[in-house]
Order: sequence, then C-alpha cells, then structure tokens
Amino acid sequence: MAARHIPQRTCVGCRQVVAKRTLTRIVKGPDGITIDPSGKAPGRGAYVHNVASCWNSALSGSLSKALRTKLTEEESRELSIVMNRLLDDELD
Repeated sequence: MAARHIPQRTCVGCRQVVAKRTLTRIVKGPDGITIDPSGKAPGRGAYVHNVASCWNSALSGSLSKALRTKLTEEESRELSIVMNRLLDDELD
C-alpha cells in the first residue's frame, strides 16, 4: 500500500517547508485578511509557523508580499493579537 501524500507548504516567516497542518493559514479573501483555521477558505493564502520570530518576520513585510497586498495598520494590529493568542496557547 502506498504512503499517503502529505501536503507541504512554506512558512513566509522563515521559508522552511513543512507539513501544511503544522502551519497557520492567513488568507486574503472577499472579507479582507483573516485567519483560516480550516485551510480551505477562498482567496490567496500564506502560511506561518506558530513561532514569534516567524510571525514578526511575516508581519514586517513577507506576509504582505505573499498575499500581494499592503496590510493596513488595523489588519496588522489584529494579526498581532491573533499571534499573541496563538503563542500563549502553545505555551499552555
């Protein structure tokens, strides 16, 4: 029996290629920029590790480049809040 294919994605923060399930997807869709926990929302997506250094790198420019848009201050602030929440959950 053949091994099941595991989708791989690249973290926009550190450029490391890992399994899709280990990353958080951020999507630019019709509703703006949001976190996509299902991994299936329509729109342009980018992936980030749940590590502070990756999130900081992503928010400083690589995320906006990957999503092909400019992040507004409000979107950056909301993503920073989500980042802090995700990192707190990882520590617990």
